Amino acid sequence: MRIDILTLFPDMCRTYLGESIIGRAISAGRVEIHCHNIRDYTLNKQKQVDDAPYGGRQGMVMNAQPIYDCFMAVCGMTGARPHLIYMSPAGKTLTQQRIKELSEMPNIAILCGHYEGVDQRVIDEIVDEEISIGDYVVTGGELPALILTDGISRMCEGVLAEKAGYEEESHYNGLLEYPQYTRPEVWRGRQVPEVLRSGHHANIQKWKLQQSEQRTRERRPDMWQRYLESKEKWNDPKGGRE
Repeated sequence: MRIDILTLFPDMCRTYLGESIIGRAISAGRVEIHCHNIRDYTLNKQKQVDDAPYGGRQGMVMNAQPIYDCFMAVCGMTGARPHLIYMSPAGKTLTQQRIKELSEMPNIAILCGHYEGVDQRVIDEIVDEEISIGDYVVTGGELPALILTDGISRMCEGVLAEKAGYEEESHYNGLLEYPQYTRPEVWRGRQVPEVLRSGHHANIQKWKLQQSEQRTRERRPDMWQRYLESKEKWNDPKGGRE
């Protein structure tokens, strides 16, 4: 899979992407990630990428032209038009399901906004979808883009040693993850649950499911309700269809 990030701060993105699991995945050729500097596509000597907004408002807005030209250059590099995502507080909230769907695409591009955002006309012209990482605002689109890139990359084949590395995590199956423990067996009077030390695989799996369900019911009632509805659908002999 190939991911292209359009940003004003490519070095910021490369620093993170060069580390840990994602860095090793890039080195091994499991995923291909490129960072493109939008400033390289400006038409002015000052490399200015923003201007004052029409209608009056504090702050600046990113110009459409360098963003468009940067994306067109990416299309030329890939030989096809990538699915372009704009990281925006106005987008749909990111979910694990959407990450899974995006990880199955051959090539996506991610646009990082800055300042007060980008000219709406370039969004209308080239953006395929807008994604938000939550109901809050950060300084720029780089951190959200890195979150999305990380989430997608770790779903690609060969990035994690086993599929269980993400299939048993929070949100993948509609539940929060069960509690995790490691050595020592007793720490400050707190002991690892006996079932996890029993070696009885079936009982361990049953305990993990019970813990996941309990955590989800207590901490995320919205997720718990969706989980129950999903179970009802699959238990319906008609498959939820009339």
